[in-house]
Amino acid sequence: MQASFWSALAALLGVLIGGGISYLLNRQQFGNQLRILQEQHKEEFMAETTARHFLGHKSFTDRSFETLRKALGGFTDDELRKILVRAGAVRVYREDGSEWWRLLSRMDEYIERKQLDQIAREI
Repeated sequence: MQASFWSALAALLGVLIGGGISYLLNRQQFGNQLRILQEQHKEEFMAETTARHFLGHKSFTDRSFETLRKALGGFTDDELRKILVRAGAVRVYREDGSEWWRLLSRMDEYIERKQLDQIAREI
């Protein structure tokens, strides 16, 4: 009985160690593949990061397309719009027909600011 217990325990220990090593190696390989892909598409990743930076500014919830185009030069208008969508932004047209963009994650902040502005105008 004891011999079968020890052999089962040794087998279980071998499986756990082998599984742990396999997990760590796959995790490292995945990280390397991710870094390689980011390096290959660095231009797009950096453009998205820059777009998020401009759209995430604490003073401005919205940015005009013209401002973003100047800040993110080197892209056609449609490419820039795709970058903004990948960055998590939504497009809004103002009454004058101008194109503005804001992060979807800041929509609550935008609504709150609009409500505060409306209350301030009523006072």
